[in-house]
Amino acid sequence: MKRVLAHLSMPCLAAVAASCLLWPVALLAQNPPLAEVAKKEQERRKTAKPAAKVLTNKDLPKVTAPPPSTTTPTAADTQAATEQKPAEPAKEEHDEAWWRARITAARAALARDETFLEALQSRVNALSTDFVNRDDPYQRARIGEDRQKALAEMDRVKADIVVHKTQIDDIEEEARKAGVPPGWLR
Repeated sequence: MKRVLAHLSMPCLAAVAASCLLWPVALLAQNPPLAEVAKKEQERRKTAKPAAKVLTNKDLPKVTAPPPSTTTPTAADTQAATEQKPAEPAKEEHDEAWWRARITAARAALARDETFLEALQSRVNALSTDFVNRDDPYQRARIGEDRQKALAEMDRVKADIVVHKTQIDDIEEEARKAGVPPGWLR
């Protein structure tokens, strides 16, 4: 003990002793005592009016989201969609699951059509190579017809991809206007 005290300087010991002596004084000088404050708060709660009804998600009516479309629009649908004015967004409140399902369905349709376009491009490339390498006019004509059909299908799929990208942009814009957190659309 003497070693510990020997290492401490005199001003340090004086500060420790003063703080030990002043702490009880500070507790006694507390104005008003904590017990009084607790009693007053308890009395105030007894005389206070009951809180207004608190609404929770359970009190709100359930809103079911329409299922996302699984069909691919045709070229006529594409043209009709670009000619129509966009409808006013509904004033309904939708939850995170609804927004996620909606954007996920649109992105899945876009990914599906982009993959299909790549497959069609591979088919067109193979048919073009096969067309060049054939000598028989009948076989060349048949391959040429198949190539033209694949090219027409590629044009239709490209139009569908444009529609899907527009749908995704529209969903993102509608979500922005509705104040939806960006994380809901990821």
